[in-house]
Amino acid sequence: MALQPSKSIWFNGSLIPWDEARIHVLSHVMHYGSSVFEGIRCYEQPSGSAVFRLEDHIRRLFDSARIYRMEIPWSREEVVEACLETVRANGLNSCYIRPLVYRGYGSMGVNPLPCPVELMIAAWEWGAYLGDEALENGVDVQVSTWARMAPNTIPAMAKAGANYANAQLVKMEALANGFAEGVVLDVDGFVCEGSGENIFLVREGKVFTPPLGASILSGITRASVIALLREMGLEVAQTKVPREALYLADELFFTGTAAEITPIRSVDRLTVGGGKPGPITKKIQKAYLSVLRGETADSRGWLHPVYA
Repeated sequence: MALQPSKSIWFNGSLIPWDEARIHVLSHVMHYGSSVFEGIRCYEQPSGSAVFRLEDHIRRLFDSARIYRMEIPWSREEVVEACLETVRANGLNSCYIRPLVYRGYGSMGVNPLPCPVELMIAAWEWGAYLGDEALENGVDVQVSTWARMAPNTIPAMAKAGANYANAQLVKMEALANGFAEGVVLDVDGFVCEGSGENIFLVREGKVFTPPLGASILSGITRASVIALLREMGLEVAQTKVPREALYLADELFFTGTAAEITPIRSVDRLTVGGGKPGPITKKIQKAYLSVLRGETADSRGWLHPVYA
């Protein structure tokens, strides 16, 4: 999906024109992938625009930075407000927000510590991540030949830019083979996640999703979906999922800030269930989106108004 430029970007404490947000080519992040980031959505609602689980996203941003020993020069509260300021400055009602913490220009070499820690926040209009039709009809996926990193190699709980070199390989392979997305396995051969989404499986009315120990990202949408499913009285097991379970599932769906709730129509050209979104997938998709669109009361405090 083509990027739609906005007016301004929050850059190290100031709003500057979109086209002036630049870094030096010798910045550490350019050579060693030394960055952590978040993807956050803002939704237009009848009562005004609101950001979904903004504080939780910013907490994860700080957690990711801590793992990589990056001291962010602003507090969590200041970064929350900077995100809202960026949305307001660009006059956006519904948008995607991208805070990025990175090691800037200072020294060259693997050691990142001499390089300054910098922060930028951008916001732009962005529709359905896997296409408008995907939310309605589902997507066709393949099990990738690429595996997710082992837990003692790169920390999967950090949403780090470096992790997405692996994700790019998964995504490009899937597209080259005619699929919308890839499902990646962990180092032990169990189901992990998509290139940029968590995954859920439904079998005989029970819901399964891989645990944090399967090298998955601790998804905020994932946690939201688990909470909603349990409120519906459905059993959710966070457990190891063998690859072949994908072929035997009654329903499969992806979750993620960008993907929202995207049904999976087939895996490795084997149809999932009846080849269309199943009842639990549709039920959780409706429950999730109704909160984001302001059709259901936000009883959980998930929405942060852009304009107080």
